[in-house]
Amino acid sequence: MTELLFRPMVPGDLPEVAGIEGDTFSTPWRETTFRSLLERPGVEMWIAEHPPGIVAAYAVLWCIHDEGELANLAVRPTLQRRGIGAELLDCVLGVAQERGVKSVYLEVRTSNEAAQTLYASREFQQVGVRRNYYDRPKEDAWIFVKRLV
Repeated sequence: MTELLFRPMVPGDLPEVAGIEGDTFSTPWRETTFRSLLERPGVEMWIAEHPPGIVAAYAVLWCIHDEGELANLAVRPTLQRRGIGAELLDCVLGVAQERGVKSVYLEVRTSNEAAQTLYASREFQQVGVRRNYYDRPKEDAWIFVKRLV
């Protein structure tokens, strides 16, 4: 993918981020949720722009001591399957490593094979399951972890 720009999320991004969230998830976070996270210590919120000036994807990472959790990663539906999510994930994993994070965890729907393939390509390992974790529809979540070196 060419012309990708990665940068921290800013308040002006929130309407586009909330729109992508609503188009991607069955129980989307609200814009106010993203706004409150912008001010929280230990939260990394990153944007991928493509083309420059257009929010193509975003990611939210919690960092607590030497552990991280990828809480959210989404790509604008019209731009999916172009490698944007993979490149943003690489960026966020680099940010986590710079912050001293040694392990990054995440949950993914058991039916979301595209996301599972992405995480496996970045050496995430399945380590558990959370029963009935998701709503609409009710579904289990696989727990994945990646150890950072």
